[in-house]
This record gives sequence, structure tokens and C-alpha cells, in this order.
Amino acid sequence: MNEPARKIQWLAWGGLTLVIATILLAFLVTQVKRRTPAAAPLPVYGQVADFTLTNQNGRAVSLADLRGHPWVADIIFTTCPGPCRKMTRQMKELQHALPPGSRAKLVSLTTFPAFDTPVILKAYAEQFGADPNRWLFLTGAKTEINRLAVDSLKLTAIEKKPEDRESPDDLFIHSTIFVIVDKQAQLRGVFETTGDDIDPKKVQAQILAALKQLEQEG
Repeated sequence: MNEPARKIQWLAWGGLTLVIATILLAFLVTQVKRRTPAAAPLPVYGQVADFTLTNQNGRAVSLADLRGHPWVADIIFTTCPGPCRKMTRQMKELQHALPPGSRAKLVSLTTFPAFDTPVILKAYAEQFGADPNRWLFLTGAKTEINRLAVDSLKLTAIEKKPEDRESPDDLFIHSTIFVIVDKQAQLRGVFETTGDDIDPKKVQAQILAALKQLEQEG
């Protein structure tokens, strides 16, 4: 066989091998898709009612400002001697872990509005590197906070009796969970953040996955 004919034969075999490899790859991708079902829809726990509170910059914030965004919320107070700073650090890590282009928002409610004014909340937010365009610290009338936190988000905030306080700042028993709300203002997820058996990295990954799923919903 002369040299040109040999080259043509090798090219033919090479092309055939490439076609077979492409078909095999397409088959394997199809099989993986069949074996990897789409994530199950997140449950709906309830509807968040409208509210008007004030953020760390002194601007009024209502439910309308959060529509179209999935958001994560918790409840803290800035003088908390317990888990609040740990929770805020976890929220900070979540802020940094959000992918570029994410429209998700973060919301931290105070359970101590008598002390946690916008000025106090702004200083606290800056300690943790909070992006004010992403992460809102909200204060306002106690009744309005309770309606949002307790009635809509299913968070807990109970003022301790003076005789039960272990220190002057030991003012409240409150939830240590993060909750997720979808773009239509429906409560869709609850995640515990503290405890000996809680892996913060695993919880963060679960929250990020839930946010991604909610961002893809209509």
C-alpha cells in the first residue's frame, strides 16, 4: 500500500473512532441523567405577611423589597452573650459563599429593638463585613418584629424574666435557626445552625443548594 492510501486509511479509522467515542459519551451522559433525579421541590410551610421595618441605614424595608429574591433570615440581638455572634459569623460565611450573580438576600432581625437602633445595627453589621445591598439588619416596632419573626417565619423570641437572667445582657431565649423564603414570599426551609451534632459546612451547603433551587423557580 502506498503512502497516500495508508494516510487515507488511518484518517478513516481515526474518524470512525471519534464517532464511536462521541456516541459512547452521549450514551453515558444520558445514563447519568437517568440515574440522577432532579431535586425534589422544597415544601411550602406558609406565607410571609407584609411588614414594614427599618434597616441599618435607616431606610424603610417592606416585603415588596424582597419579592423576586429568595432570602435567608435569622433573629439575633447585638448584646447577646450567647449564640448570636456565632450565627452572624455563619451568615457572613454564607454571604461570601453565594455564587456570582445570585439574587439571594440575607435578613437578620433584632429581638431587642429598644437598644438595636439603625445606628447600633450598622456598627454591628460593619464588624462582620455585611454587604448592605445583600444583607439587611432590621429593627422597628416590637409588635411588627414579632409578627414577622414569630407569626410568619416561625422563629422564637421570648424575653427572660429578670430572676432567670445569668447576666445583664442575658435578655432573651430565641431561635438559632436559619429560615429560607422564596421569591413569592413563601417559607420554604428551616435549618438548625448550632449544636454538638451540627456541621456548619454541611448546613451551609444545604442552604446554598436550596437557594439555587429557589432561584431557578419561576
